[in-house]
Amino acid sequence: MSIIEKAAQRMDKKRDAAANAAGADNVTPENVTAFSPAASPAAAPRPLAPEPAGPAAPAPLPLTPSATPAFAQAAAAPLPPQQPQQPPEPAARAARRHVELDLNHMRDSGMVTAAVGRTALVEDFRIIKRPLIKKALAERAPGERPGNLIMITSSLPGEGKTYCAINLAMSIAMELDHTVLLVDADVARPSVLRVLGLPAQRGLMDLLLDEKLDMSEVMLRTNVDTLSILSAGTSNARATELLASKTMSDFVNEIANRYPDRIVIFDSPPLLLTSEAHVLASHMGQIVVVVEAETTTQHAVQESLRQLEGCSNVNLIYNKTREFPGVEETYDYHYS
Repeated sequence: MSIIEKAAQRMDKKRDAAANAAGADNVTPENVTAFSPAASPAAAPRPLAPEPAGPAAPAPLPLTPSATPAFAQAAAAPLPPQQPQQPPEPAARAARRHVELDLNHMRDSGMVTAAVGRTALVEDFRIIKRPLIKKALAERAPGERPGNLIMITSSLPGEGKTYCAINLAMSIAMELDHTVLLVDADVARPSVLRVLGLPAQRGLMDLLLDEKLDMSEVMLRTNVDTLSILSAGTSNARATELLASKTMSDFVNEIANRYPDRIVIFDSPPLLLTSEAHVLASHMGQIVVVVEAETTTQHAVQESLRQLEGCSNVNLIYNKTREFPGVEETYDYHYS
């Protein structure tokens, strides 16, 4: 072999040794693909070249409660438990209504009051009320109407029935052991509140029309502790039917039996002019017919009594009589 060939062989050996050394240096963990039965070496992914570096993206800001969107806050906050809605209580039931009677004006008008002293009028109504109270407190027979329901009526208007009803109520209110409810049942021509100087109020007719209305919402407490008033209420064309209804029957039974010491006085329409009086009488335990002296005819009185046939405990008050000469209207006794 010539010198030139030997030199070429040596150069080839050096080139092969350099190639082998370069291949061993390129084997790193990054370009080694693990083999598994589910992947073949041919399907192994080749390492990707790194992306060229671009502008750095801004780091996301941490969310705070103030930066959290409203809908996110609503979703995160727990919902408060729902409370059952309670029906509103009528304000009128919380406190009963109160009115002031002008007792001085009533006294000056010739009515019974506790401060009027011992007069003929006061004594007359003391005599009138005693048998009525006795019957009101008596034990009832089975099926008998309550004796503490007392109706004051007359044959015709103007005979003084309202005047007598108010005075009788005031006289009974002076008792130590009884309370009185004065009901204006003259629904066609109510006058109790007018005579007492009080404005019109809701009352009996409204109770019969509205089953949700409670009596405490319309009953009037007065400055006479033992006296309450129930007005006639709103006028209604069907008053007769309302007074004859079961609602009315239930109402009078309730007020008659709720308080054993209560006496209820109804100022009724005149018997000969309206149909309401006859219907109202069917609920009553006692009836008082006011007769105007020297004015009401005997025929009118007889006709009124005929309409009350079947009603027990009918009494008469002879009203507006002339004073006996020589007898003073006001007198006083002093006891020692």
